[in-house]
Amino acid sequence: MLRPGPALRALEALKAEFGNGIAARKARLLGILEMARLQTAQEVLRLHEVAAFLRAHPDDRHVLAIVERLLGNFSRRADLRRFRSQLADSGIAGTALNYSFYSATARRLAARWGRHLHVNWRESGLQARLEGRLALLASYAETPGLDEHHLPLKEWVARLKGPRETDAQFLLRRLGRLGASEAERDLLYDELELALTLEPGRTTPSRTTAIWPRPRICYQKAPLRRERPDIRRELARKPLAIRAVSERDGAALIELARNAMVTRSRDLDAFIHGDPRDVRLIDCGGGLEFAAIGVVPERRLMLESVYGFLTLQNGVPIGYVLTSALFGSSEIAYNVFDTWRGGEAGYVYGRVLAMTRAVFGSRDFTIFPYQLGGDGNAEGIRSGAWWFYQKLGFRPRDPAVLALMEKELARMARKPAHRSTPGTLKALATENMYWYAGRPRDDVIGILPLHRVGLAITDYLAARFGSDRERGERICAEEAARRCGVRGWKRWPAAERLWWTRWSPLVLLLPGVEVWSPAERSGLVEVVRAKGGRRETGFVYAFDGHRRLRAALRRLVASTAD
Repeated sequence: MLRPGPALRALEALKAEFGNGIAARKARLLGILEMARLQTAQEVLRLHEVAAFLRAHPDDRHVLAIVERLLGNFSRRADLRRFRSQLADSGIAGTALNYSFYSATARRLAARWGRHLHVNWRESGLQARLEGRLALLASYAETPGLDEHHLPLKEWVARLKGPRETDAQFLLRRLGRLGASEAERDLLYDELELALTLEPGRTTPSRTTAIWPRPRICYQKAPLRRERPDIRRELARKPLAIRAVSERDGAALIELARNAMVTRSRDLDAFIHGDPRDVRLIDCGGGLEFAAIGVVPERRLMLESVYGFLTLQNGVPIGYVLTSALFGSSEIAYNVFDTWRGGEAGYVYGRVLAMTRAVFGSRDFTIFPYQLGGDGNAEGIRSGAWWFYQKLGFRPRDPAVLALMEKELARMARKPAHRSTPGTLKALATENMYWYAGRPRDDVIGILPLHRVGLAITDYLAARFGSDRERGERICAEEAARRCGVRGWKRWPAAERLWWTRWSPLVLLLPGVEVWSPAERSGLVEVVRAKGGRRETGFVYAFDGHRRLRAALRRLVASTAD
């Protein structure tokens, strides 16, 4: 029988091969490794990753059964327990997570798994950041002790907290009562950069068992799809189905997405503030699905519609997508989790574009510099992300970047083995890249300077109301209602009232609204109400379908100075 080390190497070599009796070989190797005791932390991690890969791409029922059993028992493995401290932050079941989670995530972890959540007091600088705010966490009657009795900060928190709560629970609960609004509380928490440790428990988040149950598994019989997708062909191939889920399932999918980020020491606003009422499953066939997660109305952006998508292969989270949409265009941030990189990334990206087209109606697409390796994204530079998108047909519009691209292409033509240096890749990744279904447009996300809308509103409110912005919002809401012939808006659902108030200065600023037809003004009202509707995609279609509104917004942007 093979020893564990050679068996692991053999399984890794076979993991992405399928057919021709390979399933039986995988099953035999998995059986050896399931019972083995590995000798290093790195070997334990490698076994976990190959098993996770095969959970998403199982050859057959037998391989799937062994993988599920292996992963289900992973936290009880003797070698996992032996190397638990070395495997911290791996996201593997039975190991701890150390991270400065966003405030909403930290509060969620404290509410759900509070007994496992603790402050990492070893983190440098924490004492100085928290010490000056300690009195805010106590009652006034406690100030004599706080002022005169000197204790290390950790001991003060231990003395302040209740007997049945952890130090992290105490701090998060007290911080959650400060400030006049959630935004102020988030700001205070973020300033503290509170380092937290989530110790493993029976139900705490892990990558090991994270899965969305599917009624039918798609077994991998053919080689992985590694070919480069043809974007036009992909856009013409619609998803098999887009299905709204119940609010209960929506909440469960949001929880799965949030935990997928937590276990990889990441956070994503679209998942943090996901709305269980606005979740859909998009079936692209072959076991590939996207869980489309909309944002609660109060957290939506002023203009673009933003959705987070959790990528699922046979129910296993393998990556995520962040998409913003407006003006028939979308900016897409595409991420594949480490375990599945080098697999079907190109194929899945083609499905991402088709899914984006189906959900938002987008025809043109933008990639921002970070995705290309810019703005300090070292992984993007190492992976050559810029050329991944260039080979799909994306192009920069900046003349200097275009010239550098042509120079590099000429070098490759002369010397096919040439590879761009990290410095060249950084220079290429300083500007956006674009793909157009038709002629290039200037009114797409990434080119149209939508920030000028906010500047125009700032100038308007400053000139009319100065520091009394609250009064300004009330007056603008009433004036905008009169301009559009709206009655009874105060009886609308709360989210629609909120967005009427937020959009009202813009309604007053849009050039020419007063001469629009009644139908056009009524259409504008429906656009604003859709921003506070159940599904924000309704706003995208309403906005993009209102030609006069689009033209007015472009004119406002053109007339506003930076």
